[in-house]
Amino acid sequence: MLALRVFLSALAMSALVVAAESPALNYPATKTVDSVDDYHGTKVADPFRWLEDDVRKNPAVAEWVEAQNKVTFAFLEQIPQREAIRKRLTDLWNYEKFSAPFKVGGKYFFFKNDGLQNQSVLYVSKSLDGAEPRMLLDPNAWSKDGTIALAGLEVSDDGKFLTYGTADAGSDWNTWRVLDVDSGKLLGDELKWVKFSGAAWTGDNRGFFYSRFPAPKEGETFQSLNVNQKLYYHRLGTPQSEDVLAYERPDQPKWTIGGSVSEDGRYLVISVGDGTTSRKARKVYRHLNEPYSLPVELIANHDNKYTFLGNDGPVFYLQTDWNAPKYQVIAIDTRSPEPKNWKTIIPEAAETLEGVSFVGNLFIANYLKDAYTQVKVFEPNGTFVRDVTLPGIGTASGFSGKRTDTETSTPSRASPHRRASTVTTSSPVKVS
Repeated sequence: MLALRVFLSALAMSALVVAAESPALNYPATKTVDSVDDYHGTKVADPFRWLEDDVRKNPAVAEWVEAQNKVTFAFLEQIPQREAIRKRLTDLWNYEKFSAPFKVGGKYFFFKNDGLQNQSVLYVSKSLDGAEPRMLLDPNAWSKDGTIALAGLEVSDDGKFLTYGTADAGSDWNTWRVLDVDSGKLLGDELKWVKFSGAAWTGDNRGFFYSRFPAPKEGETFQSLNVNQKLYYHRLGTPQSEDVLAYERPDQPKWTIGGSVSEDGRYLVISVGDGTTSRKARKVYRHLNEPYSLPVELIANHDNKYTFLGNDGPVFYLQTDWNAPKYQVIAIDTRSPEPKNWKTIIPEAAETLEGVSFVGNLFIANYLKDAYTQVKVFEPNGTFVRDVTLPGIGTASGFSGKRTDTETSTPSRASPHRRASTVTTSSPVKVS
C-alpha cells in the first residue's frame, strides 16, 4: 500500500511538472444548443444537452469525445514516469482472485478472475472438494470492447436455472435473460427496461418477480425520469408482454418497488422505497398460495429502514433501526401486526449491526466494532450462541445461504488481498 501511494504521488508530481513546462492546452470548441427546462417557473438552460446522446449512435458526440481524448492523452503521454507506474500497478493487480462461493440447489457458484480480466467469470461446481468447476458465464466474451457488464443474477432454488442481467456501456438499464445451468444453454426469455432490480424466484422454480419501468419514449432512453416502477411476475418460456403485474403505486410515481420471496415460498414481501437514497421503506406482503390475495400493508410509513430476514409461518423477522439507531432484529406476527405487539429478538448493541443472515436455522449477525468486523450467532428466539472466530482483524460480510443450509461462506479481509473463508453453521456452530 505504501509503494502504491509513493507511485501515485510521483504521478501527481510528474503531471504538475509537465503542466508547468507544457504550452497551454488547446481544447476543441464545444457547440451549444438552445435547450431550456422549466422547473416550477424557474428556467434552467442546458446548452450541452446534446452530449447526453449515446456516443455509439450520435456521430457528433463520438467526434467530440475523440477530440477531447486527443488533447487528454497527448498531455498524459508526456509524463516520463507514466509507463513505469502503469507496469507497477499491473504487477500489483495481476493475481488470481476468487469470490466466496454460494450454494443453491446442491451446486456451488463462485466468481474467478485470472488477474487482469475486466470482469470476473462465473463458475459452477458440484462440490468444493476436488470437483472440476465449469464456466457458466463469461461477461468478457459478450462484447469486443468490454462494454457489456453483468448487472446481477439469481439462481432458482432447485439450481436448474439462472437469471441474470446485463448492462450496456454503463447504462442503468438492464436486460435480463435465463440460462439452463446444467446445459449452459440460453433460453428465449428476455426482459427489457429493468432498472434498480434483482430477481426473486418463486418456490416452484417456474418463474420470478422483478421490477421494471415503462419503456421510455423514442429518443429519451437516457433522459427519461425514473418514475412509475412496477413489480411483475415472469413465467419461464413466456414473452415479457404476458408478465403479470404484482404491485404498483400509480399515486406515488417516484416511489421505488422491489420484491423478495420468503424461503418457504408462501409470501411475496414487497419493499416500497420513498424515492430517495434514504433506504427507508414500507413493507407490503402477499400470500402466494392464495391466487386472489390482495397486498397487505405491514409497515405503512417511511419512518424507518426494514430488511426482511425470514419467517416462521406468519411471523416475519426483520432487521430495523426502529427505536434502535444501531439496529436490532424484531419479530412481527402478521396476524397482530400493530407495533405494540412487535417483539425484540436481537436487541440493539453498543456496536452497529451492519447485517444479518438467517442460515442453518441461526441468525448470523455482523457488527462493526472499532472499524473491524465482529460476528455473533443467535438462535431464532434471540438466545446468544457464540462469537465466530475470524482469521484476523479486518472486515467480513455476506454469510449467504438458506435456513436449511449447514454452511455459509463469506469474503474476509484480514490483509490487503481479499480471500474466502468458510464458516460451518451446524448446531452447535463450528467454525473452520
